[in-house]
Amino acid sequence: MIGSLTGSLTEIDLASDALAAVVVDVAGVGYEVVVSARHAARLGPAGSPVALSVYTHVREGAITLYGFPDRAERRLFELLIGAHGIGPALALAILGVHPPDSLAQAVAGGDVDALTLVPGVGRKTAQRLIVELAGRLGGLDTLPAATTGPDGAPSARAEVRGALAALGYTPDEVRRALQQLPREGTVEELLRAALQSLAPHR
Repeated sequence: MIGSLTGSLTEIDLASDALAAVVVDVAGVGYEVVVSARHAARLGPAGSPVALSVYTHVREGAITLYGFPDRAERRLFELLIGAHGIGPALALAILGVHPPDSLAQAVAGGDVDALTLVPGVGRKTAQRLIVELAGRLGGLDTLPAATTGPDGAPSARAEVRGALAALGYTPDEVRRALQQLPREGTVEELLRAALQSLAPHR
């Protein structure tokens, strides 16, 4: 099994809004790896050095490599595919919309609406996923324990999501905007960044 790859990026193919296929050249051998579109956008242009933590998925004679920026995200992916009805592609799509800290907040807060921002995740799937993951995420010490601000208020990303929805943006637009946000920042900073990313599409 392949657990990691370190080499140079030779190709990026955005298969959808959620997933991308990249080719990593390792000593002259090109490995095709499926990554989230969010991760692909951060890898840089062709020729850039790249290091991926890899999950090797074997099914019915087919071998697919799934890549992650670090082992923590790969472990979360493994938890997701262990949930009922969540396959590798959907698990990666979930991580494409919600990085580990955001997903932990959504699960701990029972935030169904946040999970339904992921293409292919309806309310029933989101509710079931929250129930299944609620007791498992606590074992990942790489995830933050806090799911709200210091005063118990919703997280900044949750407030931005609510603000965008109140402004009339569609779930797809909100999802794309959240994918591009930095992991940290105040509500004002994140909302400003989200609106700037959405402006060219309106």
